Amino acid sequence: MRVIAGEAKGRRLVVPSGGATRAATDRIREALFGILEPQLPDALILDLFAGAGTLGIEALSRGAARATFVEKAPGAIAALRKNLETTGFTGRSTIIRADALAFLAGPVRADIAFCDPPFADVAAHGAALAKLAAPGRLVVARALRKHLPEIPPTLRVARRKEIGEETLLLLQYSGEASSGG
Repeated sequence: MRVIAGEAKGRRLVVPSGGATRAATDRIREALFGILEPQLPDALILDLFAGAGTLGIEALSRGAARATFVEKAPGAIAALRKNLETTGFTGRSTIIRADALAFLAGPVRADIAFCDPPFADVAAHGAALAKLAAPGRLVVARALRKHLPEIPPTLRVARRKEIGEETLLLLQYSGEASSGG
């Protein structure tokens, strides 16, 4: 696994052993960041269910100002810390060891939020998406096609990209209901 483009291009990233997390593949990140590139300069990034941090790190490498990584697994946090050191992004990052849904109970500052929970946890995915809805925020949901989350009425699908068995959903605030973001 490596950083695909930008400031840290080519730097190798580690993933935690044991298979509890699954990093976004090069193919997924290439497609996603090809879409997001114009919105990344100076953006505040939230990487929920961060794992080794591949999405947030790729965003930082391509010009995002700061990233907040939320992860609860100690092995994933250790890999994330190593990846931030390897890429030189420690100073532009905050790691929060917490359950993602508990973190979302408080105020959230982010221009772009990545929501990438375990694929089979559709309930957590839908709950997180509902809490992420906010005016001006782009929410990126990554899911298996067979485990798509329910999209809350506060969000609308701005773009959908199918890659292999995975689906990337780019969601924007719809304004149909009040939100906690």
